[in-house]
Amino acid sequence: MKSLLSSACLLALLIAGCATDPTRSPDAINLFNGVDLTQWREPQGHWQVAKSVSIDPADAHLFIIEPGTGIFVNGPQGKEHNLKSKQEFGDAAIHVEFNVSSNSNSGVYVQGRYEVQILDSWGTPNDHLKYGDCGGIYQRGFEAKGVGGHPPRINASKRPGEWQSFDIIFRAPRFDAAGKKTENGLFIKVWHNGKLIHENADVTGPTRSAAYNNEAPLGPIMLQGDHGPVAFRNLRVTPLHLP
Repeated sequence: MKSLLSSACLLALLIAGCATDPTRSPDAINLFNGVDLTQWREPQGHWQVAKSVSIDPADAHLFIIEPGTGIFVNGPQGKEHNLKSKQEFGDAAIHVEFNVSSNSNSGVYVQGRYEVQILDSWGTPNDHLKYGDCGGIYQRGFEAKGVGGHPPRINASKRPGEWQSFDIIFRAPRFDAAGKKTENGLFIKVWHNGKLIHENADVTGPTRSAAYNNEAPLGPIMLQGDHGPVAFRNLRVTPLHLP
């Protein structure tokens, strides 16, 4: 009962806009302990733990990586395997902090299927935002094409090299006893750097470059690592029990 109650209280705060960080909940699961990647599946390639990253003055598309602990980054070249969590989730509140270099591209895939885009979108006007900009919910694949997608309401992006955050409340798709989908997955709310960018945005199928083509009640968190330099920290997931 304690777990259900704390999740319900957290959800009420999140939806009311009184809180955006699921790390406030005692039920939050920390997917990175600061020192190793034991919470993540192989292959990990050149993903590495580090102390910090900064923009390389000789090439703004690359990071200078300072050895140590506290964050993790997709290697010196910024091109690595997508990283999947060992644990799988359904309904969830997700907090993740990220850092990208100039013109870099990544994403947070909820259930390994539904991408919240990470991109260097610094300076893009609000009226030019598309689903592929930072914070956008990326298109699904359909007959070798992209369909749907949700652009963010506003551009909340910081400059390349600065730490940013997403806070996501996600309701997993629903299935009947025969396994037929009865309701789409739903991003109830998404905040980017504390600013609300999505509300009740549904997803009719997996993103084009998702880990899985099917839909299911559970799935891992997946971090895109093959589109450019990206670093992460403070990645926590709070399982929820939504009606």
